[in-house]
Amino acid sequence: MSKYKPLERHLRASGKSRLALTFSQIEKIVGSRLPASARRYPAWWSNNEGSHVQAQAWKDPGYRTEQVDIAEEKVTFVADSSPLPELSPGGGKAERASAALFGSMKGTTIVMPGVDLTQPTAPEWGERSAE
Repeated sequence: MSKYKPLERHLRASGKSRLALTFSQIEKIVGSRLPASARRYPAWWSNNEGSHVQAQAWKDPGYRTEQVDIAEEKVTFVADSSPLPELSPGGGKAERASAALFGSMKGTTIVMPGVDLTQPTAPEWGERSAE
């Protein structure tokens, strides 16, 4: 049995679509301390279950991690209700996407409130050159 099975059971029983937990709360749930890397590297909380055994604890009950805050030692688990896209665009039997890289970067970039990604980041980019 996985060390993180109690976390899986906790998420499954919560019935919530969004659940924020502190690292200390997670340690109480699993009954042991998280590894140091969980407190140092956001990648430890990655949703990639292929190389992260702990990710099965939230992926199996249908959650994904978002808003990993290493400084505040918090992580938010969100119910993953989005269906996997089809690989075959039409005709024939479509297969579910299972490639390891599909969506691997989802949730790894945080855009702060008030930031407009459609605007130039350097003032000189907004200037029009006289031609």
